[in-house]
Amino acid sequence: MAKFIIFSCNFPLIFLLSSFYFLTLQPISSSSLKSLNNNPNFDSEIALFGDAEPVDAGSYVNITRPSVSSSGLLLRQKPFKFLDANLSSPTSFSTEFTFSMTPGSGDGLLLVLASKDFGSTFSGKGPFGLNGENRFLGIEFDTEMNGNVNDLNANHIGVDVGSFVSLTVGNVSSLNLELNSGEKLKSWIDYVASSKRLEIRLSKLGEPRPYNPITAYGIDLLGMWKNEDVYVGISSSNSNGNSSQISSVYSWSFRLRNIPNSMHSLPVNPRGYLDEHGEHLSVHKRRVCPLTVLAGMIFVTGCGALVAFMVLFLWAIIISRHTVFPAEFPVKPVDFRYEKINVVVEKDADSVKM
Repeated sequence: MAKFIIFSCNFPLIFLLSSFYFLTLQPISSSSLKSLNNNPNFDSEIALFGDAEPVDAGSYVNITRPSVSSSGLLLRQKPFKFLDANLSSPTSFSTEFTFSMTPGSGDGLLLVLASKDFGSTFSGKGPFGLNGENRFLGIEFDTEMNGNVNDLNANHIGVDVGSFVSLTVGNVSSLNLELNSGEKLKSWIDYVASSKRLEIRLSKLGEPRPYNPITAYGIDLLGMWKNEDVYVGISSSNSNGNSSQISSVYSWSFRLRNIPNSMHSLPVNPRGYLDEHGEHLSVHKRRVCPLTVLAGMIFVTGCGALVAFMVLFLWAIIISRHTVFPAEFPVKPVDFRYEKINVVVEKDADSVKM
């Protein structure tokens, strides 16, 4: 009886401790963040892990905190396949997101694709919290200079495959932009499976989508993952001892596209296609550049002048072949010889009658 009383007295405490333990094992998912679900700037499948938390009633997300060893992850919980039996061609994707990073040193921001649900194993240790993950594709928005991993400077975008050694690098400074200025920036990342080409674009928020990518890389993601499930997320971390950078994401959309193999056009805005649910997305209108119009007018005028010159040239040749000119003979001087002729008249006497 005494043992039962002791157990009943400790039961509420055991229940609370057990509940707290199981809650700490569960990731912070978007299903429990109603304010984030109601934000049209984010897809509904997004879940939050680590230090990632909604700010300002869910209007945006801070992935990291201004503290050392802070890391967070936004994960799209719905996986996809590059080789889908229901599609006639390999899967392509387009994604765009708006972000900012406060001044200071930090690992930056990483868009990552991996073949397993790395959100469930997100440890928050190592760069971008991907400790032990060696099969991934990462597009790194780096604000730290590290020559050991082919960093160009402390303001670049790199493409990483399986490690953080960048295979190709784009200089953000060439766009007159700074990743960790605190300014809101927008990035477009497109992959076309038919051409096996990955392109990354970047601009200030509110500016049109750039025509030329800041960097591009050829990679066969279908050969890398075949028909495996692939997850995509946005991660950030402060792994340095003196890092206090805050990485924020204000919008994020991810769309799958199915492009026939016969089409090898460059990636375009993901909102100009049908998404995987068959919903039509608005087309982004490209502004007309005055210099392009002027160059076109000059080109057309030059072509017109060239055609007119060729017509006149051919006309002159034809006319010259059919025109008959009168023959001209040379005029030579003629010498005349003058002779003196003496005329003698003789009278016949017999012919005169008297």
